[in-house]
Amino acid sequence: MVKLAGLTLKLQRSAFALPLAIVVAGLMLAISESAYYGADSQLNTLVEMNQAKMKLIAVISRVTDAEAGQRGYLLTGRPEYLEPYRFAAVDTVEGLESLRVLYAKLGHKESEALRAKIAESAQTKLSELKEELRLYDEGKVEGAQELLMTDIGRNHMEAIRTSAEALLANENRLIAAATANVFDTLLLNRVGVAAMTAISLLVVTMFLRQGRQLERQRELQQEMLQAERERLEREVLRRTAELTELARHLQTAREDERARLARDLHDELGALLTAAKLDVARMRPKLQHLPDVQPRVAHLVETLNAGIALKRRIIEDLRPSTLDQLGLVPALEILCRDMAKQLGLDVASELTPVSLSQSGQLSVFRLVQESLTNIAKYAQATEVKVLLRPEGTDEVLIRVTDNGRGFDVAQVGRATHGLLGMRFRVEAEQGELRVRSAPGLGTTVEAVFPSHVPPATSEVPEEADAAGDPAAGMTQPGTVA
Repeated sequence: MVKLAGLTLKLQRSAFALPLAIVVAGLMLAISESAYYGADSQLNTLVEMNQAKMKLIAVISRVTDAEAGQRGYLLTGRPEYLEPYRFAAVDTVEGLESLRVLYAKLGHKESEALRAKIAESAQTKLSELKEELRLYDEGKVEGAQELLMTDIGRNHMEAIRTSAEALLANENRLIAAATANVFDTLLLNRVGVAAMTAISLLVVTMFLRQGRQLERQRELQQEMLQAERERLEREVLRRTAELTELARHLQTAREDERARLARDLHDELGALLTAAKLDVARMRPKLQHLPDVQPRVAHLVETLNAGIALKRRIIEDLRPSTLDQLGLVPALEILCRDMAKQLGLDVASELTPVSLSQSGQLSVFRLVQESLTNIAKYAQATEVKVLLRPEGTDEVLIRVTDNGRGFDVAQVGRATHGLLGMRFRVEAEQGELRVRSAPGLGTTVEAVFPSHVPPATSEVPEEADAAGDPAAGMTQPGTVA
């Protein structure tokens, strides 16, 4: 039983299962067709043998009718007895010819020999009857009666009956054998069909079981793929969150470093420049009597003023003091105004106060600053519009639009660090950046930030210059003190 189960399992997994099913179906068809043609041939043979039997009986009957009609005419002399004789004689000849054709088709040598004897005896009997009638019609009544009273006619009839009985017995034996062959063929067909049906059911069962196993394996694979896909999605989400957090941390660290550097420049370098300027201011009255030194002193004062202005621009580039001191909207207004003066552009601003966290305000400021810088470098624009407004109840929209030459957004590569920096900065604040542009149609940089209540205090200290420093009021990059 275990071996049978193992063999069935091997057949289910074998590549020969389908060819086996095809072979089984072919065998079923072959057995069925073979049984059908065998039975059909045997039945046709039986029909022909029965026809031969019926024709043989009819021939014997017609020979008897011919003899009876001839005897009645010879005994009575009445011509009406001749008509049955003539019909019986003609039918006998036709019947003998039909028997010859049938037995030639059947091909039974013994039956063919008996048929030949019957045909010979019947022909002889008909010749005898014809001779007696000839003698009677010629007036030789005594000669006809003498021939009639002999045993020749009886012997011929006895020979016909004996041969016919032997032929009928042989035909019955052949019919019995053919009938048995028909039943054997039908039995063989029945057994074969039953066996092939059982094998077919087994094969179908194997295929169904194999199909269920394949379906189950497919379901398991789908479940495994789904689980792996979900795991990968979770991993991607985790890595994305980690990268976003890392980008936020790097941005924060970068801004903190910029603030620290701006503070150090303001405190240390501002103190040095202020001390140098105070020293020059103290020395200048004492050098009035040295005309040759006055131009040098004036040049030194101008150099100190230029250094202080450079310090202011560097500090503003590192950390916009206007953003911490005045807020987002004034800082953007100053940025737009200074950029318009610096580049000779028409920068229109539509700025509405919004609620953003300190980091969100800084991200908006940097986005506008980067966009204006890109416009100045690449856009060749004449008009720029900056829009800041609340979007709905929980979002803030910032949009920078120019009428420059534009570019194909699909062709922007990974090396475009400005746009990538904007995107990471915006996504670090849980926002969304959209860039729309086309060659010759300008560019629109748009970002949506979630609204936040700004913190009550600022972590960045005020960056006022030391007392007496002419650089106390800081301006935007590109301006002159």
